[in-house]
Amino acid sequence: MPASTSSPPTTASRCTIWSATTTSTTRPTARTTATAHNHNLSWNCGVEGPTDDPDIKALRARQKRNLLATLLLSQGVPMLLAGDEIGRTQGGNNNAYCQDNALSWHHWEWSGHQRDLLAFTKKLIRLRHEHPIFRRRKYFSGRKIHGAGVKDISWFRPDGEEMTETEWNTFFVKVLGLRLIGEELDETDRHGDPIRDDAFLILMNAHHEPIEFTLPKEPAPQLWEICIDTAAPDREPERFKSGESFSLPGRALVLFKRAGL
Repeated sequence: MPASTSSPPTTASRCTIWSATTTSTTRPTARTTATAHNHNLSWNCGVEGPTDDPDIKALRARQKRNLLATLLLSQGVPMLLAGDEIGRTQGGNNNAYCQDNALSWHHWEWSGHQRDLLAFTKKLIRLRHEHPIFRRRKYFSGRKIHGAGVKDISWFRPDGEEMTETEWNTFFVKVLGLRLIGEELDETDRHGDPIRDDAFLILMNAHHEPIEFTLPKEPAPQLWEICIDTAAPDREPERFKSGESFSLPGRALVLFKRAGL
């Protein structure tokens, strides 16, 4: 079972998150046909291209937040394509670097939905900047931290128990949790002082329906406070006890910060 997270997912330099949530096929132009390809792991959420369907538009907006949250809460250097923070479109073209026209231009007149996505992205970037646990310089050990009684990184099933090696190799798993402990990062700041941080719990549900997820039990009872909910970006902070059942929305990522008791 991996003790460290893998290299962070990156938004490809040729494809926008608009395309990843709006098209299932690419649209190469005559100038890009020779170099573009159609092996893109994107999903149009039920309709190819733009739509007026409010449910599909809401789902696409959530998927954009899921992609941004997955990227900016990962270890390593996040690579964000300019314009993804507001959902910029290239019309489904995955090879627009050679297009000096409206296809690749950055438009500065933003809609309300684009401004909302920008605010969400700023919140994620601020969270990452304030918490070194999301930008470690060393790999996780996967061992228990002295005095804490828990590992620096742990992966969980919906029942609150740690994932097994077999479950890591099961292709249909769509729901998992990740706990990061920042009490001992084995790193020092520029003054030579130990770097310490809070503990975080990330729950991810790729299934289309809500899943009951039991928050992992701790050596001592803890409270977990919601920081980010991609299904409800304006959600007010709520606290849940370790061992308590939490209704994890479908196709969503929820970030908790340990609040103690």
